[in-house]
Amino acid sequence: MRGGRSLAEALEGYLAEWADRTDITVETWALPADEVPARVARGVWGALEEALANVERHSGATVVSIAITSGARGLRMTVSDNGGGFANAPVGRGIARMRAWFAELGGNLAVSSVAGEGTTVTGVVPKKR
Repeated sequence: MRGGRSLAEALEGYLAEWADRTDITVETWALPADEVPARVARGVWGALEEALANVERHSGATVVSIAITSGARGLRMTVSDNGGGFANAPVGRGIARMRAWFAELGGNLAVSSVAGEGTTVTGVVPKKR
C-alpha cells in the first residue's frame, strides 16, 4: 500500500484524518489482518473513499462504523452510518462508482438504507481460485 504500509495501517491513518477533518466519529470494527493483493486494496480504497464522501455530503451522520475483513472466502467491506438514510432514493453517481470498483474486482456491492435510521454499504470481493 502507500509507503510500503499494509492496507490496515494505511486505512488507520486515513480514517483518523477523515474523522478529524469531518468531525464524524469513526468506529473501526475490523481491518484486514492479512496482506491484501494490491489490485484489491486499490479497489477497496476507492470504494471506501466514495462511501465516506457520501456519508460526509449526504447523511448527516455523527458516527460511521467500518469493517474490512479478508479471509479464505475473500474480502468484505462494510460501511454503516447513523445518518438520515433514505427510502427509494435514486442511485446516484457515488453508489454507481462504488459498485464499479467492486465489479472491476469480480465482486458486488449492496446498499441498505432506512429513512431516519442510516445506511449500510457492503461490498464483497471473492477470493480467486
